[in-house]
Amino acid sequence: MGLSLQGRRVLLTGASGGIGMAVARALHAHGATVVASARREDVLRGLCDGLGDRAEALPADLGDPADVAALPERAGTVDVFVANAALPASGALLDFDHEGVDRALDVNLRAPMHLARALAPGMVERGAGHLVFVSSLSGKAASRGSSVYSATKFGMRGFALGLREDLAGTGVGVTTVFPGFIRGAGMFHDSGAKLPGFVGTRTPEQVAQALVEGVERGRLEVDVAPLGLRLGAAFGGLAPRVSSAVQRRLGGAEVADQLARGQADKR
Repeated sequence: MGLSLQGRRVLLTGASGGIGMAVARALHAHGATVVASARREDVLRGLCDGLGDRAEALPADLGDPADVAALPERAGTVDVFVANAALPASGALLDFDHEGVDRALDVNLRAPMHLARALAPGMVERGAGHLVFVSSLSGKAASRGSSVYSATKFGMRGFALGLREDLAGTGVGVTTVFPGFIRGAGMFHDSGAKLPGFVGTRTPEQVAQALVEGVERGRLEVDVAPLGLRLGAAFGGLAPRVSSAVQRRLGGAEVADQLARGQADKR
């Protein structure tokens, strides 16, 4: 069951990034009040000033358990929750320290779970609502340098699938969005990594539009990537060993190493 965004109050995490800003604008354009949350208060204020009415800035660090616990009450009544905040967490596991692994788990997986647990009861009581989780194609197929990141995104997919079953019949929907490589803004773009010419990309605006459609049409999962990447992710889930060999032959290791170097300071 879909949910119209007109007149709804949406809590959006990770609103200060490229994809988050595009999502905020798309939600606002569809009539929602956007409660934008992220760590960078100055960026949030600029975003909300640009949106005008129906936009509120709510700074929070999802790596801080106290901030996560306080966020639902600070946000007020929430009709739609969009869990978009994430750390790139790229690189080999042996290059992470204990705190780096924990922070990726906290921001990418634990915080969305805790926030959904806190916000869903109010939606159930009102008989309407929607929970959106922005995952990644790395949540369907893993690759070199993605062990920590993929663990969080695979976990998010499993959580969302199970949660949808828990909420069946309550009027509360669940959607997971799976972006591929995003150009123009976002974690991949900021890393400076270069893709082989045959690998396609999508824009933050395309992710935002897919997310809006996922809510309004009540879709379970939405991929935002060219057909080749979508098929590759599906094949990776069915035949991971063969898929890994193909990725290595097509230059996947070099791209993964570029990502790890470009995102090392964002763990």
